[in-house]
Amino acid sequence: MPENSNFFRGKSVLVAGGTGLIGIPLVKILLEQGASVRIVSLDSPSRAHPQAEFMPLDLTILDNCSRACLGMDYVFNLLCIKGSPKTMVTKPASVFYPMLTFNTQLMEAAWRCKVNGFLFTSSIGVYEPAEVLRENDVWQTFPSPNDRFAGWVKRMGELQAEAYRIEHGWNNINIVRPSNVYGPYDNFDSNSAMVVPSLIKRMTRGENPFVVWGNGTAKRDFIHAEDVARGMILVTEKNPGVPVNLGSGIGTSIKKLVEIIRSNSPIKPNIVWDDSMPSGDKKRILDISRATNLGFRPQINLEDGIRDTYKWYSVNRDRVGNRYDVFNKS
Repeated sequence: MPENSNFFRGKSVLVAGGTGLIGIPLVKILLEQGASVRIVSLDSPSRAHPQAEFMPLDLTILDNCSRACLGMDYVFNLLCIKGSPKTMVTKPASVFYPMLTFNTQLMEAAWRCKVNGFLFTSSIGVYEPAEVLRENDVWQTFPSPNDRFAGWVKRMGELQAEAYRIEHGWNNINIVRPSNVYGPYDNFDSNSAMVVPSLIKRMTRGENPFVVWGNGTAKRDFIHAEDVARGMILVTEKNPGVPVNLGSGIGTSIKKLVEIIRSNSPIKPNIVWDDSMPSGDKKRILDISRATNLGFRPQINLEDGIRDTYKWYSVNRDRVGNRYDVFNKS
């Protein structure tokens, strides 16, 4: 498995966003492989691994990106702004400008600093509304209206990677497209959390009845953050040079998700479906055959992953506020 590889031994690695949902397990794997890790983040330093160097830098500024990349062999760009569907619709400028800026600046700085390898974290949001999402279909379509702003920004990052391959011959640059990622250290903010952390937080509060938008039939591809981190390591090692989907490849209905979360609660609330409210695209599942051909196999099933995340949040709910919130900077 990637954790046991020596690929990064002795290498200097920058993880931009190394205090986040995917960044925390990724940093842990890199350190276990023997890498020297630098984390750049605007989150509280308390979220950073104690064995990693921590730099609190705003990466929308090119000079800061250059400081972060100096002396690095590899850069992982995990930076992203995620929010609830409502937040992404009502605050698109807070998503669009910083994401476009820090993605562009960091890749440019890495090139100028002669970094050997770069991984850009794209998103399931680049895809059109479709039941099965395949890597080669992206540029024949438009992003889903539900992911319009973030989807286009991530597409711009992918185009930038292609531009650097063409003009600079920078071939050790890769793209991954994770599906619906969940796990410890997620964003549990009531105003901007995604579906899994939002439901877990509400369930731990003991809401009863437990009202959920839609009718529960919409299906999503959920993957644990640790599996995504392992997939990122694998893609960087294999260097396929083409975008790679990282997901479970399994469609799970929102109804099933709610049932799994409910099973972890000591109080079993009555579930009420509000089908007058929107529930997004009907079905969004990644085709992971390209990742599978590289040797990728998710190791954490949804039941185990939700159980561990539920337990983590129940114990650490007082720690979830020590993250930078782009939607509430005051």
